[in-house]
Amino acid sequence: MADLDLLHFEQLKSEIQTKYLTNHTPSSEDISHWKGIDIIYFQEDLRKIAKGNISEKSFYTYFKSTPATKLPRIDILNLLSVYAGYASWYDFKKNHLFADEILREQESGEEVQTAETESDPGNAQNLASDGKTTGNEAEEIQLEAVLQNNSTDNQEHIKNEDFSNFSQSKAEPRVKKFVKKNLWYGISGILALLVGFLGLKDQFISKKYYYTFIDADRNSKINGDLQVKIFKENESPILYTAKPNEPFVYKNPSSKTLVMEVSSPYYKTDRIVRNLETAPESETIELKPNDYAIMLYYYSNSKQDIKRKRERLNYLISDNALIYQVYDNDKYGVETLDKRRYITLVTTPTTSLKNMEVIDTQMEKGKIVLIKFKIISNETP
Repeated sequence: MADLDLLHFEQLKSEIQTKYLTNHTPSSEDISHWKGIDIIYFQEDLRKIAKGNISEKSFYTYFKSTPATKLPRIDILNLLSVYAGYASWYDFKKNHLFADEILREQESGEEVQTAETESDPGNAQNLASDGKTTGNEAEEIQLEAVLQNNSTDNQEHIKNEDFSNFSQSKAEPRVKKFVKKNLWYGISGILALLVGFLGLKDQFISKKYYYTFIDADRNSKINGDLQVKIFKENESPILYTAKPNEPFVYKNPSSKTLVMEVSSPYYKTDRIVRNLETAPESETIELKPNDYAIMLYYYSNSKQDIKRKRERLNYLISDNALIYQVYDNDKYGVETLDKRRYITLVTTPTTSLKNMEVIDTQMEKGKIVLIKFKIISNETP
């Protein structure tokens, strides 16, 4: 059944390709060759017709592999079927049955079997006695009477011994109980103090340093995330994220010197070194803005007329700029774009632009020579 579903999915991909080509002209007629801006325009058409969306990662996973080796989730199959003109994935398969294929909406008619338990009657054998008393039995009766008398004498002797040691035997459990009770309280108190110390030790012995980063030109707080990389001797760097409008907190230093590198797509990378023995606990650090990266972001997202945006971006970006789009999947990680395709992408009004994030930019002789960006996935059924 799974193999037939994969064949149905190939049929569905073919119909999706045919439907899209009726009103659009992608870079290739083969849907498995679409990439970049072709996928973005297809996502727009999918939202318009089927009122839903699939991520670029899902597109690369299920449309780039021909033939498909695995099926998407059922909600994605229903969404794509609606785009192709069907009520659901089940409706699509019902209209594309193969020979001898039986399609069931729900399995029914389950059989319930009840097992009968059989019990085998047991045969009991009763032993009868002949009711005669032999001579040996008479001797056993006499011996039993003697043992009973001896047992009575022994019981009286034991009672006397127990009475003489009554005080001692009764006092010992009380002493043991008192010692165990107080010993338990003492151990519990020590453990409680130890746990409390371990839980609050950071508040007693920790040292915290607060660093606030501001825009050097505007003297205002930075409203974006900053990447803070901490360097320690003989260790790999540790990467932290400084949140907007919040100080970066560095605590429990293991060395006397702090070396950190602060970076952001819109600010120049700065390497900061502090002697923690003399450094203040709170400090404000200025970061130089990357003006060209900020202008690139502004003109890519501004609402001014498209012609003016194209002119400004064409002026800012070098003709030989290296432009990379990063994807959230392992198979198709990076795609290169030329200057013209990038400007077309960022000046075409699509909802995907709202999720565009610039990862890195580089400048050379007053021009942007490198742009690395990604479009954050927002897949919705």
